[in-house]
Amino acid sequence: MSEALAEQPAPSAEQPSPSYIEAPTGGAVVKGRIKVADEVVEKIAALAALEVAGVADMGGDLARAFESVRDRIGIGSRRGTQGVSAQIQDRQVAVSLTIVVEYGHVVMDVAAEVKTNVARNVSRMLGMRVMEVNVTVDDVRLPGEGRAADRDLAEDLDDGGEPG
Repeated sequence: MSEALAEQPAPSAEQPSPSYIEAPTGGAVVKGRIKVADEVVEKIAALAALEVAGVADMGGDLARAFESVRDRIGIGSRRGTQGVSAQIQDRQVAVSLTIVVEYGHVVMDVAAEVKTNVARNVSRMLGMRVMEVNVTVDDVRLPGEGRAADRDLAEDLDDGGEPG
Protein backbone atom coordinates (compact mmCIF):
# COMPACT_ATOMS: atom_id res chain seq x y z
CA MET A 1 0.00 0.00 0.00
CA SER A 2 1.13 3.55 -0.58
CA GLU A 3 1.79 5.90 2.27
CA ALA A 4 1.28 9.63 2.70
CA LEU A 5 4.34 11.56 1.61
CA ALA A 6 5.09 15.23 1.20
CA GLU A 7 8.57 15.78 -0.17
CA GLN A 8 10.20 18.96 1.08
CA PRO A 9 13.82 20.03 1.04
CA ALA A 10 15.74 19.28 4.23
CA PRO A 11 16.05 22.30 6.52
CA SER A 12 19.39 24.08 6.38
CA ALA A 13 21.06 26.92 8.28
CA GLU A 14 19.63 29.48 5.83
CA GLN A 15 16.18 27.91 5.79
CA PRO A 16 13.80 27.71 8.78
CA SER A 17 12.44 24.28 9.68
CA PRO A 18 9.36 23.25 7.64
CA SER A 19 6.96 24.04 10.48
CA TYR A 20 7.94 27.73 10.20
CA ILE A 21 7.84 28.06 6.42
CA GLU A 22 4.96 30.24 5.32
CA ALA A 23 2.80 29.20 2.42
CA PRO A 24 3.73 30.95 -0.81
CA THR A 25 1.40 33.68 -2.00
CA GLY A 26 0.40 34.77 -5.45
CA GLY A 27 -0.45 31.28 -6.72
CA ALA A 28 3.14 30.00 -6.74
CA VAL A 29 3.44 26.24 -7.16
CA VAL A 30 5.41 24.26 -4.61
CA LYS A 31 7.20 21.21 -6.01
CA GLY A 32 6.60 17.84 -4.40
CA ARG A 33 4.09 15.05 -4.42
CA ILE A 34 1.26 13.93 -2.22
CA LYS A 35 0.24 10.30 -1.91
CA VAL A 36 -2.86 9.13 -0.11
CA ALA A 37 -2.89 5.61 1.30
CA ASP A 38 -5.70 3.28 0.29
CA GLU A 39 -6.49 2.93 4.01
CA VAL A 40 -7.43 6.62 4.16
CA VAL A 41 -10.05 6.11 1.46
CA GLU A 42 -11.26 2.95 3.23
CA LYS A 43 -11.81 4.78 6.52
CA ILE A 44 -13.62 7.67 4.86
CA ALA A 45 -15.79 5.23 2.89
CA ALA A 46 -16.62 3.16 5.99
CA LEU A 47 -17.63 6.23 7.99
CA ALA A 48 -19.71 7.53 5.08
CA ALA A 49 -21.49 4.17 4.78
CA LEU A 50 -22.23 4.01 8.51
CA GLU A 51 -23.81 7.50 8.33
CA VAL A 52 -26.60 6.11 6.14
CA ALA A 53 -29.81 5.21 7.95
CA GLY A 54 -30.37 1.47 7.72
CA VAL A 55 -26.71 0.40 7.72
CA ALA A 56 -26.27 -1.81 10.79
CA ASP A 57 -22.67 -2.99 10.33
CA MET A 58 -19.82 -3.37 7.89
CA GLY A 59 -18.22 -6.54 6.55
CA GLY A 60 -19.31 -10.03 5.61
CA ASP A 61 -20.10 -12.88 8.03
CA LEU A 62 -16.52 -14.16 8.11
CA ALA A 63 -14.99 -10.70 8.60
CA ARG A 64 -17.42 -9.89 11.43
CA ALA A 65 -16.73 -13.23 13.15
CA PHE A 66 -12.97 -12.72 12.84
CA GLU A 67 -13.19 -9.20 14.28
CA SER A 68 -15.30 -10.48 17.17
CA VAL A 69 -12.62 -13.02 18.05
CA ARG A 70 -9.88 -10.36 17.74
CA ASP A 71 -11.83 -8.07 20.09
CA ARG A 72 -12.39 -10.83 22.66
CA ILE A 73 -8.81 -12.07 22.81
CA GLY A 74 -7.49 -8.53 22.99
CA ILE A 75 -5.28 -8.29 19.92
CA GLY A 76 -6.92 -5.19 18.55
CA SER A 77 -9.44 -4.55 15.88
CA ARG A 78 -9.58 -3.36 12.28
CA ARG A 79 -13.27 -2.52 12.56
CA GLY A 80 -12.66 0.95 11.10
CA THR A 81 -12.14 -0.47 7.61
CA GLN A 82 -13.84 -3.86 7.97
CA GLY A 83 -15.73 -4.71 4.80
CA VAL A 84 -14.15 -1.93 2.72
CA SER A 85 -11.45 -2.02 0.09
CA ALA A 86 -10.24 0.84 -2.07
CA GLN A 87 -7.82 1.27 -4.92
CA ILE A 88 -6.34 4.59 -6.01
CA GLN A 89 -4.82 5.00 -9.44
CA ASP A 90 -4.02 8.29 -11.15
CA ARG A 91 -6.22 10.35 -8.78
CA GLN A 92 -9.15 8.04 -9.49
CA VAL A 93 -10.71 5.86 -6.81
CA ALA A 94 -12.66 2.60 -6.83
CA VAL A 95 -14.32 1.47 -3.61
CA SER A 96 -16.00 -1.83 -2.68
CA LEU A 97 -18.05 -2.18 0.50
CA THR A 98 -19.89 -5.01 2.23
CA ILE A 99 -22.71 -3.92 4.52
CA VAL A 100 -25.40 -5.33 6.80
CA VAL A 101 -28.81 -3.67 6.51
CA GLU A 102 -31.21 -3.22 9.42
CA TYR A 103 -34.50 -5.09 9.06
CA GLY A 104 -37.34 -2.82 7.94
CA HIS A 105 -35.26 -0.71 5.57
CA VAL A 106 -35.52 -1.11 1.81
CA VAL A 107 -32.28 -2.89 0.90
CA MET A 108 -31.89 -1.35 -2.56
CA ASP A 109 -32.57 2.16 -1.22
CA VAL A 110 -30.00 1.77 1.57
CA ALA A 111 -27.40 0.40 -0.87
CA ALA A 112 -28.04 3.25 -3.34
CA GLU A 113 -27.71 5.84 -0.56
CA VAL A 114 -24.45 4.19 0.57
CA LYS A 115 -23.09 4.49 -2.99
CA THR A 116 -24.05 8.16 -3.16
CA ASN A 117 -22.77 9.10 0.30
CA VAL A 118 -19.47 7.26 -0.11
CA ALA A 119 -18.81 8.83 -3.53
CA ARG A 120 -19.70 12.31 -2.24
CA ASN A 121 -17.53 12.10 0.90
CA VAL A 122 -14.50 10.50 -0.75
CA SER A 123 -14.61 13.02 -3.60
CA ARG A 124 -15.08 15.99 -1.26
CA MET A 125 -12.45 15.01 1.29
CA LEU A 126 -9.75 13.81 -1.10
CA GLY A 127 -10.41 15.85 -4.21
CA MET A 128 -10.22 12.68 -6.30
CA ARG A 129 -12.60 11.34 -8.92
CA VAL A 130 -14.64 8.37 -7.68
CA MET A 131 -14.95 6.00 -10.63
CA GLU A 132 -17.09 3.35 -8.94
CA VAL A 133 -18.59 2.32 -5.64
CA ASN A 134 -19.61 -1.34 -5.40
CA VAL A 135 -21.93 -2.30 -2.54
CA THR A 136 -22.60 -5.87 -1.42
CA VAL A 137 -25.41 -6.43 1.08
CA ASP A 138 -24.30 -9.47 3.06
CA ASP A 139 -26.93 -9.76 5.76
CA VAL A 140 -29.99 -8.25 7.45
CA ARG A 141 -29.88 -7.38 11.16
CA LEU A 142 -33.09 -8.39 12.89
CA PRO A 143 -34.69 -6.22 15.61
CA GLY A 144 -33.09 -6.77 19.02
CA GLU A 145 -30.25 -8.74 17.50
CA GLY A 146 -26.69 -7.78 18.35
CA ARG A 147 -23.86 -8.34 15.93
CA ALA A 148 -24.26 -11.94 14.76
CA ALA A 149 -20.61 -12.82 15.28
CA ASP A 150 -20.67 -11.60 18.90
CA ARG A 151 -23.85 -13.57 19.62
CA ASP A 152 -22.48 -16.79 18.10
CA LEU A 153 -19.17 -16.46 19.93
CA ALA A 154 -20.90 -15.73 23.24
CA GLU A 155 -23.08 -18.83 22.79
CA ASP A 156 -20.04 -20.98 22.05
CA LEU A 157 -18.19 -19.71 25.11
CA ASP A 158 -21.27 -20.10 27.36
CA ASP A 159 -21.59 -23.72 26.23
CA GLY A 160 -17.96 -24.33 27.19
CA GLY A 161 -17.08 -24.92 23.57
CA GLU A 162 -14.40 -23.46 21.41
CA PRO A 163 -15.05 -20.23 19.51
CA GLY A 164 -16.10 -20.71 15.87
